[in-house]
This record gives sequence, C-alpha cells and structure tokens, in this order.
Amino acid sequence: MTTPPPPPYGYGAAQSPQMSPADEKLWATLVHLGGLFFTFLVPLVGFLVLKDRGPFVRAHTATALNFQLTILIAYVVGAILSIVIIGIFILLAAYVLNIVFCIIAAVKANRGEWYTYPLTIPFIR
Repeated sequence: MTTPPPPPYGYGAAQSPQMSPADEKLWATLVHLGGLFFTFLVPLVGFLVLKDRGPFVRAHTATALNFQLTILIAYVVGAILSIVIIGIFILLAAYVLNIVFCIIAAVKANRGEWYTYPLTIPFIR
C-alpha cells in the first residue's frame, strides 16, 4: 500500500484573521510613527506582515512604505548633491517633510481616517 502524496505547499494553511478596527488603527499609527525613526524598515515589515489583516491597515502600510521609499530617494539625491551646496537643502527639506507628514499621517490613522502622503511616488498600490 502506498502513501498519498503530501498536499501542495501552503495548502490548508491558516488564513490570518481580520483585525478589529481598533487594532487596525493602532497598527497603522505605529507604522507611520516607525517611519520617523527607522525610515522604510518599519513600513516594509508592517506591509509584509499586516497587508492581509484588513483594508485600512493595508492602505496605511502601503502609503507609509511608498512615502518612506520616496524620502529615501530624496536622501540619496541630497547626499550626492551635497558636493554642491544644494544637496544640504534637499536633505534638510526631506528631513522636515518626513517629520511633518509622518505625524500628520499618524494622527489621521489614529482617528480612523484614510490618508495618502503628498509628493509620493506610488511604488506599491
């Protein structure tokens, strides 16, 4: 008697349960605030882990990741152009915009409102 073949990879894997609206607001807020201190790492991990847990948290993690990647590009361009004086102003502007927009996004997420950052390249939809 032969044994049946194993099921395909991922077959029967437990689906991640949907979050409550309060949990979605909390995690969306934390992802935006994490972008202040750890650039794109917190939004990236948040997007990869939480994207299937609810539409609100998915939208906020995606928009936070897009913004942090855009800011990262601004930092790289500013660092390269710091040879010329204009790069210092680009770095300063990117730093200030990161602080201001992350705080605005965190407040909006905590209130349960949808938010998209201005001046952002949409890498992830």
